[in-house]
Amino acid sequence: MADQTLKQTLSDAMKTAMRAKDKARLSAVRLILADIKRIEVDERIDIDDARVLAVLDKMLKQRRDSISQYDGAGRVDLADQERFEMDVIQSFLPTPLSEAELDALISTAITSTGADSIKNMGQVVAILKPQVQGRADMGMVSQKVKSQLQ
Repeated sequence: MADQTLKQTLSDAMKTAMRAKDKARLSAVRLILADIKRIEVDERIDIDDARVLAVLDKMLKQRRDSISQYDGAGRVDLADQERFEMDVIQSFLPTPLSEAELDALISTAITSTGADSIKNMGQVVAILKPQVQGRADMGMVSQKVKSQLQ
């Protein structure tokens, strides 16, 4: 099972949701698979796990943005739907990094790049992105890098 790709895991989850007649989860998994398929068709490629994680990250960010807008507009029903979809998306992501793990990765990246100011932030983030993809919010990572470089 360990050698199963994230795409295969998503397909299996879709089949399981179909069998269980779990319409809400099935709909959320289909949204993920549709986004992956769209990229594969548009770019004529077969995407790997790293790219799937990037897609899931992007979908989470979209859901967070939607939730804040729906909450602001008083649309609790729509915000709850987005929260449910976020939970489903997160269930396919690796275990999130703890604060200590994230801080250690940031310190290592800063040391390895020799970054000493905000001007070098891009180099540090470029090293961190593949390590934290799907395991930490990149906005938060950028803020932490920025505060350590100031």
